[in-house]
Formats: sequence, C-alpha cells, structure tokens
Amino acid sequence: MNTTDDWITTPITPDLLRGALDLERTERGLLPHRLPARARAQNADGQLAMAESQPSGVRLALRTRATALELDTVPTKRVYAGAPPRPDGVYDLLVDGRPAGRASVAGGNTLSIDMATGTADLEPGPPGTLRFADLPPGSKDVEIWLPHNETTELVALRTNAPVEPAPDSGRRVWLHHGSSISHGSDAASPTTTWPALAASLGGVELVNLGLGGGALLDPFTARAMRDTPADLISVKIGINVVNADLMRLRAFGPAVHGFLDTVREGHPDAPLLVVSPVLCPVHEDTPGPLAPDFAGGRVRFVATGDPAERASGKLTLNVIRDELSRIVTERADDENLYYLDGRALYGEADAADLPLPDGVHPDAATHRLIGERFAELAFTDRGAFKG
Repeated sequence: MNTTDDWITTPITPDLLRGALDLERTERGLLPHRLPARARAQNADGQLAMAESQPSGVRLALRTRATALELDTVPTKRVYAGAPPRPDGVYDLLVDGRPAGRASVAGGNTLSIDMATGTADLEPGPPGTLRFADLPPGSKDVEIWLPHNETTELVALRTNAPVEPAPDSGRRVWLHHGSSISHGSDAASPTTTWPALAASLGGVELVNLGLGGGALLDPFTARAMRDTPADLISVKIGINVVNADLMRLRAFGPAVHGFLDTVREGHPDAPLLVVSPVLCPVHEDTPGPLAPDFAGGRVRFVATGDPAERASGKLTLNVIRDELSRIVTERADDENLYYLDGRALYGEADAADLPLPDGVHPDAATHRLIGERFAELAFTDRGAFKG
C-alpha cells in the first residue's frame, strides 16, 4: 500500500505526451489540443472547438520502474438534452504495448448541450484522480491513453518511482484526418477506436486528427497537417460535408484539390491515402442536412434533404465517392497518392450484420472491424502504407 510519502510528482511536459499538436496552459493544468493555436484562432465553430479538445489518440508515454501511479485530471462531461446520460470517459493503460488496465475519472466540468437549439452551458467542477496500481516490477514503457471523447485537463502526475519520457520507438508516424468515426464516436475506449486499432496492427505511431463533425476541408486543418511531421498520411473525406450540407459539387472538387495541395506542401513525397466514406444508408443517396431524432428515448439521425436535389449539385455519399475517385485519378502525376473506397471498410453486407446503432456511428464491434480491415488494406504489401 502506497502512502503519500511514497509519491514522486513529475511535471507534465510536452515530451511526456504523444498525439497532441499543442498544449494550452490553463488555471488548473495543461489542456492537450489536436489543432494548433493558429488553427483554433481561425475557427468559429463550437462543435469543432469541442472536438479538437477531446484527446483522441493522445497519450502519456513514460519509461519507469513505478508499480503505482496517479493522474489528477479535470474531465469535461457532456450531457445532451433529451438523451440518456453518457458514460464517463475511459483511460486505457498499456504496459510494454499490452493492455494492463482501464479506468475513469469522476467529477470535473459538465457541458450541457441542446442539439435542437445549438446552445451549450458549461458548469465548472473539481478535479478527479485516476489510479493504477500493481504494475509489474522493473523498468517498462507505460502509456496512459486519454479518453477519446472527453476533454481532459492534465493537473498532476504522481508515481512511486521516477519517470522519464518513453524512448523513441523508431516507428513510422501515421497522421490521419477524418470525421467522428475516425475520432472514435461510440468506440469502447481510446485504444479501440478504429484508427488506434489500425495503428497497433500496422506498427505505427498515431496522430489522430479525426474531428467529430469537423472534417469539412477547412484550410486551417490542411495547414496543421502540412506542418505536422509524418511519414504516412490519410484523409477520410465526405460524411461531414454531406451531413452539414456544407457545399455543392461545384465547390467540393476544388476544395479537395486545395486541401491535398496544402498537405503536399509539407509532405511532397509521403504516401497520401484518400479514403471515401464508409457506408451510411441514410446519406447514400439523400443529401443533408442531418438532424437528430429523439423519438423513443434514444437518439437517431435522419437525413432531411431531398434526393431530387442532387440534380442541382447537392452532395450525397455516392456523389462524393465518385468525385474523390475522379480527383485521385486526375492527380495521377502524384505517384504516392492513393484512393480507398470506404465501403471496403464497412459496406452493405456489414450493415446487415452490424447496423449503425444511431444511423451514422459504428459501435465498438464495428470499430474493430474497420480497424482490422484498414490495417489489411493499407499496411500490408498491397497497401499504400506498406513498409
């Protein structure tokens, strides 16, 4: 049993963290961000601000002999009007790359959101403490993956032996951008989002810019990707553009070209994989905008557009897949640019066995399916990211 006299407090510094593009000093600690300050300053969308502050793929990476650790954090819990309570965010512990524990932190702030009116109210709350004990003795690499869907301020790290930053693994860095599915919506934990699973299977270091509701071809996101060191890059484009009813076909093609051009400014030769949307029946041939439906005490999403509006340039997932395939073919002079149809990750046969619970987002089993398929299609000898 550890007493407070046993604990060593270690300042949380950038070299102890992986997967974050920026750290903001707050009144109580450090807030990891997945977009840099310049991008955040150019963003006026509250949904994107919330999403980028949720640390999907962000983890503490330590080398230590400690057998017990504590992490004080301030989580921000989300409460949606008309919806059942959300479970607390999950922290995953890995020891030498293997799962070794899972826990949550009580307390923290409460963010009350009304999707019908677009309003939100934040009520501050106290820090909580995450504890992992009975770690194996001896020197080891320890990772604490922060909750992928819960904004988390880091307050203090305590261990019963000194810690230092985990050594560089030497693995390739995979930079991925996508929507809430890539963010990890409805995954069981931060290491079981489909990008985290694919990264583990592919033997790479993940930087996840999956942004719930925020894969909208924003130039500041493209610049963030341009300026982030990476060996492998993927962009999963389409579902948010449709469900936000953001643009028409005339604007979509040039926006994709511009996004890819910007990424290429910083990564001229890295393998760059364009991934179209996975199957989403509500939007395959029906345009957005998407709207929540609270009937029956649970949230489902419905497309509110008219399929006939495709003739005037409104976007659907099938339209977007055709356009993305055309754009990648058009850029054939880029020998390291690749295209993957998202339905190879989750398609019609899969929807029969593993339907999307709310009509849009995959559950934990489907995250695993998508992650395993992406690893097979991207990281093996036939894929864009072959070693």
